[in-house]
Amino acid sequence: MNNQFIGVLSGTSMDAIDVALVAFNQDSPQLLATTTYPIPPEFRAQCFDITYSGQCSLDDLGTLDANAGILFAEAVLSLLKQKNISPKQIRAIGSHGQNLRHSPHLNPPFTLQIGDPNIIAERTGIPTVADFRRRDIAAGGQGAPLAPGFHANVFKSQTENRVIINIGGISNVTFLPASSHNPITGFDTGPGNCLMDIWMLQHLNYSFDKGGRFASSGTVHPILLQECLQDPYFSKKPPKSTGREYFNDKWLNKNIHGINVAPIAPRDIQATLLALTAYSIGDAILQYGPNNAAVFVCGGGTHNTFLIETLKNYLQRPISSTETLGVPPDWVEAMLFAWLAKQTLEGKTGNCPTVTGAKNPAVLGGIFGYSP
Repeated sequence: MNNQFIGVLSGTSMDAIDVALVAFNQDSPQLLATTTYPIPPEFRAQCFDITYSGQCSLDDLGTLDANAGILFAEAVLSLLKQKNISPKQIRAIGSHGQNLRHSPHLNPPFTLQIGDPNIIAERTGIPTVADFRRRDIAAGGQGAPLAPGFHANVFKSQTENRVIINIGGISNVTFLPASSHNPITGFDTGPGNCLMDIWMLQHLNYSFDKGGRFASSGTVHPILLQECLQDPYFSKKPPKSTGREYFNDKWLNKNIHGINVAPIAPRDIQATLLALTAYSIGDAILQYGPNNAAVFVCGGGTHNTFLIETLKNYLQRPISSTETLGVPPDWVEAMLFAWLAKQTLEGKTGNCPTVTGAKNPAVLGGIFGYSP
C-alpha cells in the first residue's frame, strides 16, 4: 500500500506555506522532501484583516476560501514538480488550511479554517483530508492543539520524561511522561512570535526579529511585562487554546497604554515581548510539566537564539532542537498534518482528549476526492 503522504499548512504567522512529503514505515515517519511556497501579500493582508476585525462579506469569505484552496494546491504541485513526483505516488494530502478564527470559548464553540479541499483534490489529483479541528470541538474539545498525538508518536520515550515546545505565531507545549500510566497533556501557552512580529513590522518594517537581535538590544520593562502576564489567559487552567484573534495588535496596544509610565523605547518593548513569550512558556512547563523532563523545541521560534537562551535561563535546564530526535524543527507541523491524513484514512483517532478536553477520541477531518 502507498505509504507516502503530504502535509501542507500556513501557520499563524502566515509567512509562507509549508509542504512536506512524508513516508510512514511501520508508523515511523520519514521526511522525504520539503518546500516553502510564498503567500501573496494581498492574500495575507486579507486574512489578517478578517482575523483581527472579525468582519467580512459572504462574497469576500467565499472568494478567500477558494483562493486559499488554489494557493494550497499550487504549493503541493510545486513540490511535486521540483522533485519529479507523480500524484499517483501520494496516498493523500493533509491540509490544515488557513486559520481565520478559533473560538472554542463561545457558545456554541467553533473554529474556522479556509482553503477549499475540493479545489486541492481536483487540482492535484490527490485525495485530500481537511477540516481536522471541528470534530474535536464537536466532541467537547478545544480543537487545539492537535500536535500532541503526533508528538507522542515520534518523540515519546520510555526512559525519560519529555516536553515538546512548538513556537510559531502561538506557542504550545506537549508533556510526554515516560510512564504509560500517566496521560499525555499539553495546551497553548500564549503568544509565540506573533506579538514580536507585529512590533517589528510596525517599527522597523521587518516581518520578524532575526535571532532576537532587536530584542537583545533592549531592556525588559518590568511593569509592562507584569501587566501582560496578568492577562487571564495565562492563569486559566488547561485545556485551553488561543490564536491571533486574541493576541494581536489591539491586545498589545491595550497593555502598553494601560500602564501609567513614560514612553517606552521600541527596543525595550521588543525585549519585553520576548520575555513574555519565554516566561509564559516557562511558567507552563514549571507548573504542569513532568519532573526533570528533557526539553525539546520546534517551530520557527527555534531560530530566535535570544528567545531560546532566555527560556533556558528561566527554566535553568538545557533545551535541544527536535533535530536531535531526528525530526527537523521547521517541519514538525507539516509532518503532523501528513500524519493526521494517514490516521483519518486508516480510521484511527487523531486527537488527544487529555489535551483538548474532548469527551472521547475521534477520527478527525473529512476526505475529499477519495478513490478506493
